[in-house]
Amino acid sequence: MFLVREVMYCKPGKVRPMVEKFKELSKVMKKLGYKSPVRILTDVSGERYWTVVVAQEVESLEEYAELSRKTMSDKNLQKVMKDYHELVVSGHREIYQVEQ
Repeated sequence: MFLVREVMYCKPGKVRPMVEKFKELSKVMKKLGYKSPVRILTDVSGERYWTVVVAQEVESLEEYAELSRKTMSDKNLQKVMKDYHELVVSGHREIYQVEQ
């Protein structure tokens, strides 16, 4: 099993709109076949202010790659995530193997 984390560093005042986008995205992902729930996390303390993390578990990297292709081509997902670049400064993806 793997844990995939999408880490977004938002512009000041843009955390809440990003969280709302990810809540809608979570609904779309569930309809597209994501089995595990998406967790949306916001910083309380950390390296940077205004951080939003979306975490999900997948059974394999192949499953993750297939679901990613499926979601990126989905019109509903594209509509939800439209203009999200206006909310963020930068971001990155982290993939961890779950050992226990």
